[in-house]
Amino acid sequence: MEKISIAHLGNAHSDWLRGLDFYKQEIKILKSRLTEIAGKNSGQDVMVEVERYENQFEIQAENIHRLTHDIKSNVKVAGRESQNSGAGYIDGILLDQHNSLGQRYITEEKTINELRHSFNEFASGWM
Repeated sequence: MEKISIAHLGNAHSDWLRGLDFYKQEIKILKSRLTEIAGKNSGQDVMVEVERYENQFEIQAENIHRLTHDIKSNVKVAGRESQNSGAGYIDGILLDQHNSLGQRYITEEKTINELRHSFNEFASGWM
């Protein structure tokens, strides 16, 4: 059975959690800019886009919350497993979960970056 050091996982988990915290703060900033655009422009075409971005920001904020929770849960389980092994290693099942979380993080990061780019193009026309 494949085993991996808990130190390797801990570094990745920390990086992901810092990244998610950054994106959480960035979404707040984007929401603030969206509110500013909505306050200055009341046309129907603008409001449709404002609502669309507002919904997307909420969805991504929820995705960040859920992924953060799942990563923290994985950290706890991996810590217990590492202590039980006595050597600071976890087994392949937890490694698979870790890798799955890594893929989710990469997907979320890509989604947020695409959303930010799209929003900035929209905002540049209305600010």
